[in-house]
Amino acid sequence: PPAIKKGSLVKVNRVAYRGSLEAGASDIDAPDYLFEGPGEVLATRGDYAQLRFRRPVPDIWLRLDQLETF
Repeated sequence: PPAIKKGSLVKVNRVAYRGSLEAGASDIDAPDYLFEGPGEVLATRGDYAQLRFRRPVPDIWLRLDQLETF
């Protein structure tokens, strides 16, 4: 699979996200736009990527292994 880097368009893998530390720290029901995409990778740091969605919502950080290319 292509590497996820700055500028990549991604969506969140529902199976990888479910049960994760990030899912436990968020609302019980994650919004659908996370899984539908696309979100743009603004930056990567270690195992995490900062995502921006084309909606009036804050940017978020998620683990790279929870993302897939759009």
